[in-house]
Amino acid sequence: MRKLLVFVLVPLLGGCVGTIANTAVSAVTLPVKVASKGVDMATTSQAEADQKRGREIRKAEEQRGRELREMEQRCRKGKALLTDDCRSFQGR
Repeated sequence: MRKLLVFVLVPLLGGCVGTIANTAVSAVTLPVKVASKGVDMATTSQAEADQKRGREIRKAEEQRGRELREMEQRCRKGKALLTDDCRSFQGR
């Protein structure tokens, strides 16, 4: 009876041992994965830096365009500020 029980239980334990081994490997590699993810998040790739710089440039250009349109409106209405250069809008 014992031999039969051993033959029945051994295949069942094989799956359990595999699961335990996988869990142990996961537990060992987890700190490495966490550390590498932290380094990846802390550093910026060149492509990410380029994208960020491009967004900053577009944002600055949009702001400059808004300021120019506002200055043009002030010049046309005769309410120019001292810093406005209305000469560039007189010919339009």
